[in-house]
This record gives sequence, C-alpha cells and structure tokens, in this order.
Amino acid sequence: MATDRLGDIRLFVEAATLGGLSAAGRKLGFSAAAASARLAKLEAALQVKLFDRTTRTLRLTDEGRLYLQHCRIALESLADAEQALQAGQGRVQGKVRIGASADFGRHQLNHWLEAFSQAHPQLQLALTLTDSLSRLLEDDMDIAIRFGQPQDSSLVARLLAPNWRVLCASPAYLEQYGTPQTPEDLAQHRFIILVTASGPLNDYHFNVAGQRQTLRIALDQAWETNDGALARQWALSGRGITRKTIWDAVEDLRAGRLRVVLPDYAVAEPGIYALLHRNRYQVPRVRVLLDFLLERFRQASQELPPAPENIVRFPSLGL
Repeated sequence: MATDRLGDIRLFVEAATLGGLSAAGRKLGFSAAAASARLAKLEAALQVKLFDRTTRTLRLTDEGRLYLQHCRIALESLADAEQALQAGQGRVQGKVRIGASADFGRHQLNHWLEAFSQAHPQLQLALTLTDSLSRLLEDDMDIAIRFGQPQDSSLVARLLAPNWRVLCASPAYLEQYGTPQTPEDLAQHRFIILVTASGPLNDYHFNVAGQRQTLRIALDQAWETNDGALARQWALSGRGITRKTIWDAVEDLRAGRLRVVLPDYAVAEPGIYALLHRNRYQVPRVRVLLDFLLERFRQASQELPPAPENIVRFPSLGL
C-alpha cells in the first residue's frame, strides 16, 4: 500500500458520504486541487473509476459503490482497534460527532457539552444542529438526540428522558389576544409554525376526553421558520402561540417569559432518545458521551415541572 493510501481512502469515503470532493477536502484539510489530485491518484492505483464527475455532481460508479462498502468496514475496524487499545490503557480520545435539534442544542445541550469537555479534555466534539431528522450514516454522526422513538431497526435507540409538548405564548400576547380555554378557541389566534424538510408541523394534537383530536393550523394565520430557536424567540416577542417540547420551553416557563396554553389537553410523547449505529455503540469515546448524557438527562428530568395529570400516551408525530 502506498505511503498515504489510507488518507486517500478516507478522502474517498468522505467524498461519497458528503456528495462532493470539495466538501470532503475541506473536512480533511485539503484544498480542492489537492483533493482532486489524491482521488485521481487512488483511481490510478486501483485502475478503476470510482466516481462519474461533472462540474456539479459526483456520482459513484458500480466499482465505486463496491469499494466504498469495503472501505467503510476497513476504516471502522481500524477505529475500533484504536479505541480498544485506548480503552485498555484507561483513556479515550478522538472526536465525537453529535446531532440535535436547533433549539435544544443551543440552549441546553451546549451547556452540558461544556461540562463534558472539561471532564474529558482529550476528546473533541462536532455538534450538528438541525430540525430535520439526522441521517446518521450520511452525516457521520456517532449519536443523534431525537424527540420520539425511531422506526429504523438498524439503529440502537436508548431512552434518555420523558417528553411532552406544550402550546405556549408570552404573557404580552395572551394579555392582548386572550387565553384560549378549549382547542376550538385557537381559531381566533395567531401562530408560529416550525417548518422541516418534510413540511410544516402545523397539525396540533389534543387529548379530549381520552381521545386524540387534531387541529390543522392554516399557514395564513402563522409566522413560519425552519429554526426552532427562532420560533421560540418569536413567541417570546409576542408574535403568537407556538408548540415546543417541554425541554425547549422549561426555562422560559420557570422565568414566566412564556405561559402554557391548554395544559389540560396535552398529549404525551414517547420520550427523548439517543440514536447510535450498532457498530459504534460500544466504542469508548461514544460510550463515555452516552453515559454522560444519560446521567445529565436523569438529573434534569427530576427538575421538570410535572406532566399534566390527564395526559394520554399516543404515538409520536413530528421530530
């Protein structure tokens, strides 16, 4: 194997994962020209074409897809071997990649990760914030924190904490427009809707006498954003009623900056989960972060306000 064939292979895998050679080069610290030259060198050594390339697209060839499967297995095996050696020496190191929703990541998780970093200064963190479901394989995440249990059986899902959603608004908004007493009263109100890659989350669900009822909010009544943190800021500014997880709203509720609307009609959620690849579940650097998150969520769960007494558990809808 050539001196830096391993580096060329890492570049190839990143280019296939990210869908672009320039993006892969940036991630690994190569210029666009250097990345192109390294890929060309790898193809020449293998005597096959790994990608069909145009100025705008990068598409794997049949040979490239086959090679990618084996390269990923090889890189994962090397990483596991290194981690096993480190674990045997009583230390962990490297980079842990974690994904979370925007509002939760900025206003809760980020503070926890500061504490984690102080306890494990030898580990580096990569935090990706998005309100769309993270594709762990494509985004190369070690752990993704998501509200609701996933349907993908190929992933390990660890329950971190309970969860429920609340409709909430600022005191100023409620003073101006009134506080709704039933779901039907919402027809007279303004809203802030989170929009994801799969569409707007404008179906609101209520527990009415033990039965789930759904109210679809017309978008012409709403402000829209794809950023959960911005949606919360708009609610604080009195723009309307929004739906937040209790985890995203709890600090504002405690401080009186937001108030819960229609608490007696709340619907339960399955909880917050950590999603992991099965082949990374026991990797030491990932395991130490997972254990840290389990403990932090356990502590924070004890400080949540009590869930509404009449809450009924329904399947999760949304993120």
